Amino acid sequence: MNLSKSRYTAYCQCPKNMWLGVHHPEYAPPVDSMTQARFDQGVKLGNLAKQLFPGTIDVTTHNPDGSLDIAAMIEKTRKLMDDGAECIAEAAFFHDGCYCAVDLLRRDGDGWALYEVKSSTTKDEDGKKAKLNKYLPDIAYQTWLLRQCGINVTGINLVCLNSDYVYHNKLDLRQLFSIIDMREAIEKELAKVPLQVPKAMQVLAMEQEPERDLSKNCNKPYRCSFWKYCTRHLPEHSVFDVYGGNTNSKGPDRFFFDEKLKHYQAGRVSYDQLVDQPLGRIQRLQVEQKPYIDPDGIRRFLDKLSYPLYFLDFETMQDLIPRYEGTHPSMQITFQYSLHIKRNAEAKFEHRYYLAPNDVNDPRPLLAKRLCEDIPMGVCTTAYNKNFECSRLRELAVAFPKYADHLLDIADHIVDLIDPFRDGYYYLPAMKGSFSIKKVLPALFPNDKTLNYENLNGTVKNGGEAMTIFPQIQYMSPAEAATTRRSLLKYCKLDTWAMVKVWEKLKEVI
Repeated sequence: MNLSKSRYTAYCQCPKNMWLGVHHPEYAPPVDSMTQARFDQGVKLGNLAKQLFPGTIDVTTHNPDGSLDIAAMIEKTRKLMDDGAECIAEAAFFHDGCYCAVDLLRRDGDGWALYEVKSSTTKDEDGKKAKLNKYLPDIAYQTWLLRQCGINVTGINLVCLNSDYVYHNKLDLRQLFSIIDMREAIEKELAKVPLQVPKAMQVLAMEQEPERDLSKNCNKPYRCSFWKYCTRHLPEHSVFDVYGGNTNSKGPDRFFFDEKLKHYQAGRVSYDQLVDQPLGRIQRLQVEQKPYIDPDGIRRFLDKLSYPLYFLDFETMQDLIPRYEGTHPSMQITFQYSLHIKRNAEAKFEHRYYLAPNDVNDPRPLLAKRLCEDIPMGVCTTAYNKNFECSRLRELAVAFPKYADHLLDIADHIVDLIDPFRDGYYYLPAMKGSFSIKKVLPALFPNDKTLNYENLNGTVKNGGEAMTIFPQIQYMSPAEAATTRRSLLKYCKLDTWAMVKVWEKLKEVI
């Protein structure tokens, strides 16, 4: 039971997390398409980072079964270091049951500098510090292990994406990546490693699952993959299901994870045990498990809408590595929209749409043009959770100035269809404390199979699948590409039709 850097960092978050990952990985949910896409993009980023140092030699070696041949990698690493190699990718080291592979190891005078590559982007200083701190155990473990192997570590660096970088004509790696000196930052963390390693090794060797109750480590620095397994003892409706999510992000009427944890540790776990606690308005509706409708609130919301009425939804892909003019790392690239239109109270609904061609270089210019043709200036448009659509519209306005006035006008006239639910004007227990349209729709129309996303024929049944499958169309056969495009069109069309049905239901209840 060797200790790798991934196992060590899992141990630092929670010993049980590490043990389950080794002994019962099947207890974690399967990797979804979005997560796999992030993994794949991370691999591409790592390969790109190797080009920062010309002449880098990669020692990655596989066994016939596809697993890493660690012994061969260790041997290759030592030989290259002895032979005068300047930079080694995946440089492998082993000492007394501990193993790691350094993303990039570069000769630095009479020693070596390590570079850990992460796909994180940083901007403001506070956010930068918070993001960097979660990588400290990983980098400290590698530094400690290399020193245990007799390596003179003279440089300790984190390589991440520069969020301010803007792509122009070709990729500039020196601008794309930020290299951050971590020597000072890891000093305290480095002192913990020799104390933590023996404990982690001890946990690895345990036959029985270590006992560990829920704690802040379930959510910090990462959401634990075994959350569902470790909360299987909770009632169907528990404090962790209460509206507010399981992060400490900002928002209206939030109920932070730390607050939920305090209730749990005090024995207030079920909804019944929370009803006499001071709660926000939304939380109280949820724990009381009663439907609630405020006709006056809904009427005030509907009064904001006017004909002609447009229902808009975007689909995007996220490029970790920018490839279109004017884009930056991890930017959302809009490639599709669906639009349902009702011109007056008596008119039938019209449907307009755009899905970028398979072979287009940049999907955004024609999309922006078509959208301006489909939505006139000054009209009322709705979106569900409008911040997403408004952000994309403003990005398009910056990228394509000839359409800027029109696109910004659309953004300025968007009314958010989530508001009556998020404001507590309409709540049903079936919403389970979520105002996502994927929860609201089945709660409002429990018996309408046509509004069930799972009944869609095809490969796209959620936004994550749409985001990850569109970039793959160019590699598909013509028949598979055509099928995938139909699936994308059906999914996006259902998104805006769902908004129509929600609007109709709001009118019905008043």
